[in-house]
Amino acid sequence: MKNRNIVLAIIFTLLSCGIYGIYWFINVNNDMNTLTPDDSYQTSGGLAFLFTLLSCGIYGIYWAYRMGAKMDKLKNGGSHTFLFILLQVIGFGIVDYCIMQSVINEKATISSVE
Repeated sequence: MKNRNIVLAIIFTLLSCGIYGIYWFINVNNDMNTLTPDDSYQTSGGLAFLFTLLSCGIYGIYWAYRMGAKMDKLKNGGSHTFLFILLQVIGFGIVDYCIMQSVINEKATISSVE
């Protein structure tokens, strides 16, 4: 897991016309899989991106649902699932990445201190 600056990730995504966003998506997915290893949904970031691309975004909605469930598990409850699906459907999936990266940064900071 890598601690990433969320503001810089958004800026790089905009400057690269979304290319960095793909890289960020893949890494966020893999980091979430690392944080929740007991979950049965362990599709790699590369495959998740490929499935989203091939299904014209439909898999992305399912991905948002599963990542929201993982966030709920990490945060011991909450309603991230509905929020992630809503953001994905209205075209603000990058906000999902920001929320997940925030939790990844928390966990990476905690594990580096220990």
